[in-house]
Amino acid sequence: MQDARQLTINAIRVLSADAVEKAKSGHPGIALGAAPIGYAAYTNMTFNPKNPKFFNRDRFVLSAGHGSMLAYSLLHLFGFGLKIEELANFRQFGSRTTGHPEYDLCPGVETSTGPLGQGFANAVGMAIAESHLAAKFNKEGFPIVDHYTYVLMGDGCMQEGIQYEAASLAGTLKLGKLIALYDDNDITIEGSTDIAFTEDVAKRHQALGWQVLHIADANDVNAISRAIKKAKAETEKPSLIIIKSHIGYGSPLVDSASSHGAPLGQENIKKLRENLGWDYAPFEVPKEVYSHCKRFGNKGKKAEKAWKELFKQYSETYPELAKEFDAWLNPDFTNVLENEEIWNFEKNDASRGYSHTVLNKLEKLVPNLIGGSADLTPSNKSNMKGRADYSAENRAGSNMHFGIREHAMTSIVNGMYLHGGLVPYCATFAVFADYMRPAMRMAAIMEIPAIYILTHDSIGVGEDGPTHQPIEHFDSFRSMPNVNVYRPADGRETTACYVSAITGKNPSCLFLSRQTLPMIEGTGKDALKGGYIIRDSVKSTPDVILMATGSEVLLAINAYEILKEQGVDARVVSMPCMEVFDKQTKKYKESVLPSKATKRIAIEASLSNAWYKYVGLNGKVIGMNGFGASGPAEELFKHYGFTAENIVNTALELLK
Repeated sequence: MQDARQLTINAIRVLSADAVEKAKSGHPGIALGAAPIGYAAYTNMTFNPKNPKFFNRDRFVLSAGHGSMLAYSLLHLFGFGLKIEELANFRQFGSRTTGHPEYDLCPGVETSTGPLGQGFANAVGMAIAESHLAAKFNKEGFPIVDHYTYVLMGDGCMQEGIQYEAASLAGTLKLGKLIALYDDNDITIEGSTDIAFTEDVAKRHQALGWQVLHIADANDVNAISRAIKKAKAETEKPSLIIIKSHIGYGSPLVDSASSHGAPLGQENIKKLRENLGWDYAPFEVPKEVYSHCKRFGNKGKKAEKAWKELFKQYSETYPELAKEFDAWLNPDFTNVLENEEIWNFEKNDASRGYSHTVLNKLEKLVPNLIGGSADLTPSNKSNMKGRADYSAENRAGSNMHFGIREHAMTSIVNGMYLHGGLVPYCATFAVFADYMRPAMRMAAIMEIPAIYILTHDSIGVGEDGPTHQPIEHFDSFRSMPNVNVYRPADGRETTACYVSAITGKNPSCLFLSRQTLPMIEGTGKDALKGGYIIRDSVKSTPDVILMATGSEVLLAINAYEILKEQGVDARVVSMPCMEVFDKQTKKYKESVLPSKATKRIAIEASLSNAWYKYVGLNGKVIGMNGFGASGPAEELFKHYGFTAENIVNTALELLK
């Protein structure tokens, strides 16, 4: 007779295998081997299944997202409201039990995972957020921010570069409340990990500043629980618990790559049941399992009740802090939208400089703004002068130093947002957004408003040459769904981009110049519409429309003045954000780009693809058709045709 604990672990295994079998798709091996690890985590965590968003809950991230059925089985059994029918509907269209866990779709899922290593870096961000909020709000006797971040990872996560980057920073920052559970089964898709991965993971993490604990057998739940307690006791280091497991445990395919990414098959499922002593039909769970799991949910409900009582006392003792805490968790950016001073600038600057000015005005309006750069703060100008640095010694600081780790930095920022309570941003050179792209894509999928500051935005970088000159980057991120790509022309447009990014719902890329962009008459709040008329024609249907972004807007205005002298009735449209413009009303878009005005020219120092939806078949794009070159920026702009004279000649040719 199995005890309730073993019965629960086997329920996790069989439910997962049955769901994969029914779907004819999925990854059963990890769920069979790591079921005791998931069970040990959930029975040691603080959570309230009736309120999955309870603030002071422990966070659990399944970085090995292909093992989604492990997570869904845990969420079902521990009472998160995921019905048995939804497990049976695994990987089907419209189901909440998707192939990989999706944020804000399934209760209890803290972040979307799938690309290996992303969840691990998200967890680092969550641990940073917890420590920062604790430093800001906790008072003696009132630990209102006091929880742990757990991440379950596998051999695949451990091999990804982002894991090393994030683990390195976590060790440097001494994130003692981060607990990584490593399902070490020595198997990946191609077979044994030895074919490509023989390093000493323990020594690597010890060198990175982690506490490393070893569990010889994943089935020893007591040992895992003891290790978790040791991890909690270690406050100066994050903890890696290396747990030796057997992929496909209980099935004839145990320790085989064959159990990794395909259904076991009916015969192997039958033998799995026999080996586990599981005498129940598919998707049938004995009542004692639910009763057993309910104990931990009830424990979590009591924990939330106790936390609410603690917060009530905190509110009475520290009313202003309590009010601020609530404001951080439930942001209202009315003060940003209504503030006039952030639109004022004293001198001409590069848009990266305007960005610095805006950022330092916003830090007074948005107290939970936090972020930094991948070792490029002096160039990105991404620091907040009125704030201290965040570090292992000062958790209250909000200027982050991510080190030269663009990929991890971006995913960590995503995790900081997902934790709740913060408005995070990060920065690097625009060309290095290539290193950020996988994490930016995850933010786009989740539709979280992380802010990515990307400076040195064009051939205006000049002498650094093509390796540092972004050419295809605007287009590539414009082609990514749910991302807003901003490229402002001056300070007021930079303000509009920040206001839109902070108050929006999608991730934002702010492409900013190295070279000086003078303030332009006519810019302002209209930029919040994404595109607007900055110099107008006399007629309602202009002879030609000139469209541009960033440093090329002034070139378009100069060309406008020359064309005006030659009797050409032109219009100039500044387009700081295509995605925002495209969401405007049909009437507004028609007023800016009237359909009868078919002679159109777009000017942007990047690839041309994105502009053809505006210029149409009768228009022209002055853009880059290849990579740049090394040389002074002024010479490069002239060489590649970014001059008022070339715009004028192109317009006259178009009007023939």
